[in-house]
Amino acid sequence: MEPASCAIALGSNLGNSRKILESALEQLDRLPGISLIQRSHWYQNKAVTLTDTPQPDYLNGCALLKTTLTPSQLLHTLLDIETQFGRVRQERWGARTLDLDLLLFNDVILSTDDLQIPHPRLSDRPFVLMPLVEIAPDWLEPLSGKTIAQLAQTIDPSDLKKLDP
Repeated sequence: MEPASCAIALGSNLGNSRKILESALEQLDRLPGISLIQRSHWYQNKAVTLTDTPQPDYLNGCALLKTTLTPSQLLHTLLDIETQFGRVRQERWGARTLDLDLLLFNDVILSTDDLQIPHPRLSDRPFVLMPLVEIAPDWLEPLSGKTIAQLAQTIDPSDLKKLDP
């Protein structure tokens, strides 16, 4: 099978977030069937939350991978890595040690009970679009037919702080 190109988002706001994110990328790159092709800078931003409970700022970034896994296999791999880094799912949009989201997988459009590709909130999130435009500006988001660069022009990135490598 020809390896697929995919884009993932990474985020963390508990623990040593930069170390956790870097370690998660290293772990992904060591797995059979997955190769890290490129990664973005890390971006710091305020937490998006549904509650009044304050949360630490997030570090977010994106990475491009090549994989021989199916979208479902890759999703389960990402969820396993989240668990290995102490992710506990207690509340939606709660603080987390590690969040890994599958954003794009070739030009696949998929909607199952546990996976939607492209990610349903991809075009609404500056903390996803800005890192993704760094590494995949010309990737066509298959639902809209727009490039990542075109989608990034529709959001306000002013709350993001790009960090040095």
